[in-house]
Amino acid sequence: MRKSKKIPGFNSEAEEQEFWETHDSSGFLDWSEAQAAIMPNLKPSTKTISLRLPEMLLESIKVEANKRDIPYQSLIKAWLASNVKYRRRAS
Repeated sequence: MRKSKKIPGFNSEAEEQEFWETHDSSGFLDWSEAQAAIMPNLKPSTKTISLRLPEMLLESIKVEANKRDIPYQSLIKAWLASNVKYRRRAS
């Protein structure tokens, strides 16, 4: 454990924010002793969108979802996530 600088007291959240905007936390905290936080009950936030699809495409997606015994919206999300991940790795 290395010796760290003392974090000053703050009179307001704005004062603390201003301080951290101009200071590196590595001088105040020993990050080598940090532990990963496990938060198993957190769910990613979602946003509702409207997506227009040709009826035949939607029916095909529903058939594929039915084969996998999952909701068609979940299948669309899985396919989109997989495709985005693949394309990010490729670029």
